Amino acid sequence: MSRKKNDVITFKVDEALLEAMKGIENRSDFIRTAILSALDNTCPLCRGTGKLTPDQMEHWKKFSRHHQLKECKSCNAMVLQCDRDVIHDDHQH
Repeated sequence: MSRKKNDVITFKVDEALLEAMKGIENRSDFIRTAILSALDNTCPLCRGTGKLTPDQMEHWKKFSRHHQLKECKSCNAMVLQCDRDVIHDDHQH
C-alpha cells in the first residue's frame, strides 16, 4: 500500500510577520492550525472574501426582509435574528 505524500504550499511574508513568527518552534504546524481555525470561522456566504456576488446579494436582500443584524446583549457579538422569532436573549457563557 503506497502512502500519499503531503502537498507543499509556500507563501511570502513581510518582515513584520516574519519577525512575529520568530521563536515558533514548528511554524508549519502553527500555520496549519491557524489556517484550519480560519476556515472553521469563515462566513458561509462569502467564504472569507468579504464580498457577495450579485446573485448572493439578491438572496441576501430576500433573506434580510425578515432577518436583522442584532447585537447580543450578553457577548456583544453581531447575530442574525428572524423577525418571526420570539425576541429574547438566551445566549449563555
